[in-house]
Amino acid sequence: MIKSMTGFGKANASIKGKKISVEARSVNSKGLDTNFRLPNLYREKETELKNIFSEKLKRGKIDLTVSMDISNEEKQISLNKVVAKKHYAELKSLCKELKLDDKEMLLAILRMPDVFKPEKEEFSDKSWKILLSCIINAIAGLDKFRIAEGKALEKDLRKRLGVINNLLDRVEEMDEARIPFIKEKIRKQVAELTEKIDQNRFEQEIIYYAEKLDITEEKVRLKTHCDYFLKTMHEDECGRKLNFISQEIGREINTIGSKANDAEIQKVVVQMKDELEKIKEQLNNVL
Repeated sequence: MIKSMTGFGKANASIKGKKISVEARSVNSKGLDTNFRLPNLYREKETELKNIFSEKLKRGKIDLTVSMDISNEEKQISLNKVVAKKHYAELKSLCKELKLDDKEMLLAILRMPDVFKPEKEEFSDKSWKILLSCIINAIAGLDKFRIAEGKALEKDLRKRLGVINNLLDRVEEMDEARIPFIKEKIRKQVAELTEKIDQNRFEQEIIYYAEKLDITEEKVRLKTHCDYFLKTMHEDECGRKLNFISQEIGREINTIGSKANDAEIQKVVVQMKDELEKIKEQLNNVL
């Protein structure tokens, strides 16, 4: 089954009243290339995540973004007593030096931005399990997207390979008349050079020349490669294999063009090459 390497998945969860949003995006790549944007609390889990992505998504350039929304929640803060005491000592000394009233000093200290600090969140296995489940749901959504894109890719590949097969049928038709035409052409050219022709030698030369121009094997191999391409599309993770087969298809098309020595066949070969290039472009995105 063909899968695209392009995909997007999203999932949401809640951890201790904080809204968690997970987004996973992927594009084509020769291997697995992961980029994680995680809260610092979960940075140590990147290796575990990479193994999960490798198992479930196999290949692609993948970006994972985990964001926490705490705008609607009360921030957990605590009094920084060390800082508060330091401010108190300094302000009391200043008030004494300037002979000022220090009755409102505590209120002034509490307004200072560094007196209160957010409580440091501690890592917990329970929180990680919730987040990991959310990430896996996002991966599942991304994989579903890849399958849908893969169906579109498969449809296009089948269409273009069908064009190549139809063009090959045209080559078959033109090839039936090609060798007799070449034989007659050579006979006329030789007759213009000399009145007497050694018929046996002439036939030997024709056979030798015809063998050099024969494209029967190339046509058979091209048909075989096209059939194998269609069969391989049913396999999992077939992108690399299809790339190799497309190279073999290209080799046979090129050989037909170079051996045919026929302008009309070469025109058809150009059309084949055009379709094959479009196939190769699509294969760059097949898993």
